Amino acid sequence: MDDSFTRSAASLTGWLDRERTIARPGFNRWLVPPAALAIHLCIGMAYGFSVFWLPLSRALGVSAPIKCAADVGFFSSLFVSDCDWAISTLGWMYTLFFVFLGCSAAIWGGWLERVGPRKAGVVSALCWAGGMLISALGVYLHQFWLMVLGSGVIGGIGLGLGYISPVSTLIKWFPDRRGMATGMAIMGFGGGAMIGSPLAALLMKHFASATQVGVWQTFVVMALAYFVYMMAGALAYRVPATDWKPAGWTPPAALVADPMITKGHVHARRVWGIPQFWLVWMVLCMNVSAGIGVIGMASPMLQEVFGGSLIGLDMRYAELDKPQLAAIAGVAAGFAALISLFNILGRFFWASLSDRIGRKTTYLVFFVLGAALYFSAPASAGAGSKLLFVAAFCIILSMYGGGFATVPAYLADLFGTQMVGAIHGRLLTAWATAGILGPVVVNYMRDYQLGLGIPREQVYNQTMYILVGMLVVGLICNLLVRPLDSKWFMTDEELARERQLAHDTRQAAQTVQRDSTTAAHGAAPAASSPALVWGAWCVVGVPMAWGLYMTLVNAAKFFY
Repeated sequence: MDDSFTRSAASLTGWLDRERTIARPGFNRWLVPPAALAIHLCIGMAYGFSVFWLPLSRALGVSAPIKCAADVGFFSSLFVSDCDWAISTLGWMYTLFFVFLGCSAAIWGGWLERVGPRKAGVVSALCWAGGMLISALGVYLHQFWLMVLGSGVIGGIGLGLGYISPVSTLIKWFPDRRGMATGMAIMGFGGGAMIGSPLAALLMKHFASATQVGVWQTFVVMALAYFVYMMAGALAYRVPATDWKPAGWTPPAALVADPMITKGHVHARRVWGIPQFWLVWMVLCMNVSAGIGVIGMASPMLQEVFGGSLIGLDMRYAELDKPQLAAIAGVAAGFAALISLFNILGRFFWASLSDRIGRKTTYLVFFVLGAALYFSAPASAGAGSKLLFVAAFCIILSMYGGGFATVPAYLADLFGTQMVGAIHGRLLTAWATAGILGPVVVNYMRDYQLGLGIPREQVYNQTMYILVGMLVVGLICNLLVRPLDSKWFMTDEELARERQLAHDTRQAAQTVQRDSTTAAHGAAPAASSPALVWGAWCVVGVPMAWGLYMTLVNAAKFFY
């Protein structure tokens, strides 16, 4: 019986191995992006967790928060069970998400390259959904340390593995459209909150009662739904055989001659010592730092800058009463939804554009145009031009999202495709850094300006100029990026060894054997059914369409 159990377990884990995910001849590569989107649409809810903060801040009081004693600090709040959590305490969950995303991606990126996206996707599903279930227990028992452990730590690890799991695979399936391929998947991460936030709001409303705010029940339902969805995506992953290319495709002359696109492959363990890696690290860090702080403060920024003019009143923010404040908050929620939409669309647009104009040029546009728009924001606000102000931030946030989607292709161009997933994982430590740096600059500068007695409508002016400085630093780093010296590339022997560890050689042998068997029987390789391809896209497209509709409904509040 023990032998039978061992064989069954080995068979199950073996089924998740990279060599078992080799695509059969005739496999349609357009089945891979929906698999990646299925995972990214789930873990992307990390962006939307703020929808839980207000209900959780009154989890015990329900109608109003039960305030903690003055001597209850942050560490005491981890274990307190007789008073409600402060929103500032809950906000640490958001920070932990991206810190552990970057750390886990850096630590386990090399492991992911060797075991393949399927196994990494399964582990991601277990961590993300399991973390939400632990958080549900934390809400039920009113123990914040369980929420930190569940969603913050375990969920953060799932975030990192899920985020980078499709990168290397998509780049290898789409050598002709690297930017577009990664843009599709990473667009899903931005769209996760677009679906998850309104869904969570509906579920909390359904489960709420006179004694419950409905959060722990919502966590349970969403965790189970996410687990099913992510497992479907993970099990649908397929990887191409070594050196696979699209039928009839040869790299165009311009692509072959581009010195920024390497022909070699760099091992992930070497990138820490390569200047170009740290330059791209700074490029991503500065781009993200400048955008992430604005995302977190978008709603209060618009309200404080324009005040009563958002609802047609010639009054400053400090002069408004409660009904008027509620009215402008609704308008600001529409602004937040609008910039979220541009954040999502920008991921696909800019990454796809980078296939035509190059990654370095794309980031050049990000930094030059972004700096100009940040610099113009105080003038737009001072002139009372809501349209220019909002348009500037919509474009800025599109480039913020575009930076995330373009950087995997940038890395593949510079360092080769063999270990691009692991290298991308190490680069995401820049995101973890920016997740702290950006909000600290925006939030603390705001508080500092208010402390000096500066009117609320002007407290963001200096912040905008600081963000311009960050983008200038990013611009300089991007201009300094040069093609790699050949000394950094793996030798043929090292590359062969790495491919053996990743089972690429075995995959190629299996593919050749299947092709030979098929040819011997006089039959062409079976192509993927068009119905299967359309069905896969519908599975991810329908939720995205619903989320887009809900986002447009909220964005309409800004205009009406």
